[in-house]
Amino acid sequence: MGSFFLDVLASDRKFFRGKVSALVIPCEDGEKEILAHHEDMLIAVTSGEMRAQLEDGQWTRAICGPGFAQVANNRVTLLVETALRPEEVDIQRAKRAKEEAQEQLRQKQSIQEYNASQAALARALSRLKYGEKKYR
Repeated sequence: MGSFFLDVLASDRKFFRGKVSALVIPCEDGEKEILAHHEDMLIAVTSGEMRAQLEDGQWTRAICGPGFAQVANNRVTLLVETALRPEEVDIQRAKRAKEEAQEQLRQKQSIQEYNASQAALARALSRLKYGEKKYR
């Protein structure tokens, strides 16, 4: 199986840079897998679990926020709001964020505030779901 270069950039740091054999990213309509020599495209990424298969066959996982993936010339650049390894997730903080977002959704809000509250809830749920898993 071939490999390609992956660059994952979060808003606050360079999260990952290196060669991988496969990349699975969360999208609105499910997951998309990118392999070597994939056709060029731009993909909208949603909050959820991202998985990358390293050249040695091991899978590495991360929790990513919304963003975009650009596939071009056997290179993938993933630009996301946040990227965390499961062990970096503060479970208590994620639980508080979930409760706050749920409370905000119960309040009367403008459409913009409602969408922001839904995005905050989705982030908190992703962090809780994937942060509590024990990956080896």
